[in-house]
Amino acid sequence: MGLLSQGSPLSWEETKRHADHVRRHGILQFLHIYHAVKDRHKDVLKWGDEVEYMLVSFDHENKKVRLVLSGEEVLETLQEKGERTNPNHPTLWRPEYGSYMIEGTPGQPYGGTMSEFNTVEDNMRKRRKEATSLLGENQALCTITSFPRLGCPGFTLPEFKPSPVEGGASKSLFFPDEAINKHPRFSTLTRNIRHRRGEKVVINVPIFKDKNTPSPFIEAFPEDEEAAKASKPDHIYMDAMGFGMGNCCLQVTFQACSISEARYLYDQLATICPIVMALSAASPFYRGYVSDIDCRWGVISASVDDRTREERGLEPLKNNNYRISKSRYDSIDSYLSECGEKYNDIDLTIDKEIYEQLLQEGIDRLLAQHVAHLFIRDPLTLFEEKIHLDDANESDHFENIQSTNWQTMRFKPPPPNSDIGWRVEFRPMEVQLTDFENSAYVVFVVLLTRVILSYKLDFLIPLSKVDENMKVAQKRDAVLQGMFYFRKDICKGGTTMVDGYSKAQNSTEQAVEEYTLMSIDTIINGKEAVFPGLIPILNSYLENMEVDVDTRCSILNYLKLIKKRASGELMTVARWMREFIANHPDYKQDSVITDEMNYSLILKCNQIANELCECPELLGPAFRKVKYSGSKTDSSN
Repeated sequence: MGLLSQGSPLSWEETKRHADHVRRHGILQFLHIYHAVKDRHKDVLKWGDEVEYMLVSFDHENKKVRLVLSGEEVLETLQEKGERTNPNHPTLWRPEYGSYMIEGTPGQPYGGTMSEFNTVEDNMRKRRKEATSLLGENQALCTITSFPRLGCPGFTLPEFKPSPVEGGASKSLFFPDEAINKHPRFSTLTRNIRHRRGEKVVINVPIFKDKNTPSPFIEAFPEDEEAAKASKPDHIYMDAMGFGMGNCCLQVTFQACSISEARYLYDQLATICPIVMALSAASPFYRGYVSDIDCRWGVISASVDDRTREERGLEPLKNNNYRISKSRYDSIDSYLSECGEKYNDIDLTIDKEIYEQLLQEGIDRLLAQHVAHLFIRDPLTLFEEKIHLDDANESDHFENIQSTNWQTMRFKPPPPNSDIGWRVEFRPMEVQLTDFENSAYVVFVVLLTRVILSYKLDFLIPLSKVDENMKVAQKRDAVLQGMFYFRKDICKGGTTMVDGYSKAQNSTEQAVEEYTLMSIDTIINGKEAVFPGLIPILNSYLENMEVDVDTRCSILNYLKLIKKRASGELMTVARWMREFIANHPDYKQDSVITDEMNYSLILKCNQIANELCECPELLGPAFRKVKYSGSKTDSSN
């Protein structure tokens, strides 16, 4: 999760005093990097995935499941047995926000050959098996996006009570500070976001109105005036960074061959973000309630929203410099490539002095405004030992701002003095229950980048329409019910790639608009005379590539999952979870998820993840078995 410096963290007031220093030197660090590697070409394709995991413990006797606050200890052992012992170890492990979370990646990046696609799932299985081997009896490693009873009484093991009054990091009514990773970055981020904002963060998620859900649904917080004021009727109220950053996701990072290729990929993939987010929807439950959304994005956005009342437009500007339209965790605000410039239709707030400085240093306008927009933000964490740095050889101040702008896409310059190239990070996906699913989404996105570059595809539409798509993508059943703005003719040169596409081209030539509303089924699977579909285009690409039989079979299995999720033949994880709860014998159609219901759900998720049971609604009837079982938690009781 971004920059993990070691040292003595400063309070918000101390950090604020150094904010201009961090910004000034962050820009100098960026300029050193840019001038050193701006002309670098011919870097090979490398890529890798990041999977975030939760540690859970099952109490089979009392039918409860809780989050285990042992992430730091498990991580230490994984690193000691892995990368510290063998630099070529096949897995790498890193901390995450929750002390019940860890993050796993492949030990080395994947390369550019097609056969690499056939190793992704195997590596994810290694990670699951490796971490599971360190867990106690009745404990499990889960890839679930949001823990349904996060923030409910007794949701952690050991159990801790929140401390809303005493001087903690979050002062949450629901989320104890002990559930935050002990690395000082995480609690400092939590505290400083709250201090900078001037109040606790406010998260209001619409509740799903079932047959017996109170209407209006209202929670009372008589002992907390701030919560009583912030909570909204018919919404689930949450008040801490942990409700967002304590969720899990799936991300992919690509190394491009040059800065221009990285910028092109950044733009093209930005339009795909809401589509893949809806396809991967996996988080319908919050704080023990059934919500009316399927994705975590808006929750995590609100959970780190450090904007003051002035910056949010609620009070006149007096102590702050800008009105800022979005949280620092949100969709991108500008395209970076020349072909994207005409679609930059969002008002962009920038630091004008930084913008002019970058222009004078030879940075082009599009990249300059991107960086000047990121740098309207303050640093949120600063360590005393990291204030004064060598700008020519270090990048901590740049990364301080860069890594706390958590957007759908991230444009990543190379670290100083490294052999790493220009990279882009694809960030909107929700983590799936199984390694097969997570591999499918990763391979789909990586394969799409190969097709975008090979066929010079153009998915660009006005950025305001991408923002509208992001809102639609989070809604319940958006994958089936939502309509998304998408470009009609994605071939710049008019090349026919798949059968029937020429008809679609002819119809778009006379159209006034370059884009129209489409269903995800149309975008992914195609519709005659409307759009060829991403899966048919990927299949066409594969037919022209030399691919060994095993790899081709794996890729086609992955694409089949994506195809069937888009058509509705298979459920998203969010839809499957909703139906599981709706059909639970204890569910009273009141939108409440009890301890026992949560236990049943997470136990089932764990069994599916370790392939101890079938789940044709989610995975299809032909989901294959593997030889090992990484579970220590199966209960036949």
